[in-house]
Amino acid sequence: MGLDVLLFWPNIIGYIRIALVFAAWTYFETPTLFVPLYSVFITLDGVDGWLARRLGQTSKFGAWLDVVVDNVGRGMLWGLLFKWGWLVSSVEWCVFVCNHSTRGDQWKNSFSSSPALIQAVMANGFRTVLGTLVVSGLHCLPLWLYVCEWDLLPLWIQAVGTMVLAAGRLLALSVEIWCIWIHVKYLTDDEPEKKS
Repeated sequence: MGLDVLLFWPNIIGYIRIALVFAAWTYFETPTLFVPLYSVFITLDGVDGWLARRLGQTSKFGAWLDVVVDNVGRGMLWGLLFKWGWLVSSVEWCVFVCNHSTRGDQWKNSFSSSPALIQAVMANGFRTVLGTLVVSGLHCLPLWLYVCEWDLLPLWIQAVGTMVLAAGRLLALSVEIWCIWIHVKYLTDDEPEKKS
């Protein structure tokens, strides 16, 4: 493969997503521009994975780039929304480091011996009801909270949307904490005793 992996179509979409994050950041105070830019950023996250599988252009670099771009985008938005937003972003980055260093680029498919709840969330690359709820909470909750700040929707819709997406984000947090715990446990397990 070599450096040609940098020009795989899914990775080009990743570069476009980075540009969208910076464009959205520029227009943070203008919801009519920010919301469409950030929404396209979110949508393209599904497109790059689908395209990678469809074209047979999966790679370690692409798996890494996808999560990095996700974390940069969500971290930017959480940080702009709240003073404590860095904390959400820090947990996501920590999970990224744990999963990629221990599980590698196939981390999404490495949860077969995990607790049932974790398996249910991760099954089929998040393509389950619980997985969809988690991904929606991860990607859409910060955008939803941004939209709610501008009072663009009726209060009851804001409340229902916030509850559903917050439930997804809390479920994601439970998976994240488990991933961090397993990684710490892996790093702290005693080395096998050497037999003489």
